[in-house]
Amino acid sequence: MLVYHGSDHIIEVPKYNGSKRTNDYGYGFYTTEDVELAKEWACSDNQDGFANVYDVDLTGLRILNLNDPEYNILNWLSILTKYRSYWQRGSVAEEAKKYLQQHFFIDPSEFDIIIGYRADDSYFSFAQDFVSGTISLAKLFEAMRLGKPGEQIVFKSKESFSHIQFVDAQPANAKIYYEKKVNRDREARRAYRNTKHSTDEISGLFMLDIMRRGIQNGDPRLR
Repeated sequence: MLVYHGSDHIIEVPKYNGSKRTNDYGYGFYTTEDVELAKEWACSDNQDGFANVYDVDLTGLRILNLNDPEYNILNWLSILTKYRSYWQRGSVAEEAKKYLQQHFFIDPSEFDIIIGYRADDSYFSFAQDFVSGTISLAKLFEAMRLGKPGEQIVFKSKESFSHIQFVDAQPANAKIYYEKKVNRDREARRAYRNTKHSTDEISGLFMLDIMRRGIQNGDPRLR
């Protein structure tokens, strides 16, 4: 398969643990199958960049696909709370982070590859609202569905890096792709505001409910 990595420069040989620990899934090489999305990420600072193209073979690698039916959005959130910084403060949010990590965390170090959503600024803010108790789980689901966050393929282990072969680098024009990124973020936030302002059902499941009821992985109420 072909994957793409957006960057402000050409990367022929990805560097193991060359990224930030505070990325969505910790250290890793972050890619996507969507070249247009990679070009947006390449121009995130409003400067021209590149969508680096790689041919990869995932045969024999241990893969955690967080979008598989056996997992739920709280598994994704638990990993975000572990690695991403700048979470909202407050007693509910702090307790929620602890609960998610105790009951839903899947250790990425056990896998070679992680597949899951990318928490752009807009989606990270939606996640923070849920963790702090502002919106229900249904509202979070709806916001993610309407916003259509990009899926990323993250190479985590040294073994996985040996499966990456550089092919090419496609230029990304900031005048085009920075505007696309801004518009996508704006549309996601607009859709979220509309969803957030609609009335929650009285039976809506909030983070406090999940903690108080002792809800854990596999509970049908999370579907």
